Amino acid sequence: MLKFKRFKNLTKLIMVALLMIIINFVSYAQTVQEPANTPAEWAKPYAPFKIAGNLYYVGTADLACYLITTSNGNILINTGLANSAVIIEHNIKTLGFKLLDTKILLTTQAHYDHMGAMATLKEKTGAKVYVNTPDAEVMIDGGSSDYALGEGVSTYIPVNPDKRLKDGELITLGGTSLKMLNHPGHTKGSCSYIFDVKDGKKTYKVLIANMPTIVTEKKFSEVKDYPSISKDYNYTLKAMKELKFDIWLSSHASQFELAKKHKPGDIYNPEAFVDKEGYDKALEKLNEQYQKKLP
Repeated sequence: MLKFKRFKNLTKLIMVALLMIIINFVSYAQTVQEPANTPAEWAKPYAPFKIAGNLYYVGTADLACYLITTSNGNILINTGLANSAVIIEHNIKTLGFKLLDTKILLTTQAHYDHMGAMATLKEKTGAKVYVNTPDAEVMIDGGSSDYALGEGVSTYIPVNPDKRLKDGELITLGGTSLKMLNHPGHTKGSCSYIFDVKDGKKTYKVLIANMPTIVTEKKFSEVKDYPSISKDYNYTLKAMKELKFDIWLSSHASQFELAKKHKPGDIYNPEAFVDKEGYDKALEKLNEQYQKKLP
């Protein structure tokens, strides 16, 4: 009889615990509100393709996501909106790779349009999430504390990073090494990645750039939550101008004019993405926008 009572009490405790988990999950789900009315291109599927060597495009029509394959597993950079998880998984499989081979998840910035599916893909793959240190806290609260887009509500499922990166730190997997470049402004920890890919006997230096677009409508002097914003943008614009590379890509496909350089079904052509002139023009326009935000 005593054993039965203990079993009954244990059952009650388990039921209460399960109920609390369900309540917490429902409550938590309600606090994540991905912005509505985003551009259609952000969620529109795009046929995956090989960019150069072991670098592939697996994102949507505008939210750029990149797969870097290695002998010890793969690296995925950016995850788009929440509904991009299905698209990314499909694109990876279409290319002949396995989602479960993803070992490292990276992002160019801790905004919902690049972090939306991060938590889902981390859970599905068991991959480690690395983040530039200044973006870590925003990642942990799901974007709710972002100086421009955060309004106390998470815009994506919060993610606890497994590693916080420093400027210039190398991320190495299976013989491929990416250098993380701190390019703050767009977010406090927005960043770019530069690395080499081999295509037969030729080696391309690739830059996946987080272009320093301005997301706040305020003058920089009015952004109280980010007092160093003007200084950071100035640093980033100068640092990016000095970079040397062969191929450049970015967080948004429209920024490097993907639609003009590659259409679904096009043959493999790394040279299509060799466009220093386009990069320089894009930076010039961003510098003009920066100047308008100064006092």
